[in-house]
Amino acid sequence: MKKNALYKGTLQNIILKLLASEVKMYGYQLSQRARELTRGELEMTEGALYPALHKLEAEGLIYAEVQNVSGRDRKYYLLTEKGKKQQEVREAEMKSYLFNLSTIFNLES
Repeated sequence: MKKNALYKGTLQNIILKLLASEVKMYGYQLSQRARELTRGELEMTEGALYPALHKLEAEGLIYAEVQNVSGRDRKYYLLTEKGKKQQEVREAEMKSYLFNLSTIFNLES
């Protein structure tokens, strides 16, 4: 299984967590931060990132804010109040899931 396939099911959670820690980010910035934090292990492709962002926006968890930067419009994404609450819930669920996986995979043979 490709390593990015493992991340695919958690992409929305990753986006929410990054936005919770950075306040607002644009798409490329999200992908670069994820790559930096994982030392290059996680690469968010545009084909995966932008549909996830649009889905989160449609669910009311994030919203977009357009700002003009050096003569170009840049779309920044921010968490809504609903998104902040959902991020906390999803993070707790993810931590529990990772703890359980760690327990299973650290069994002595």
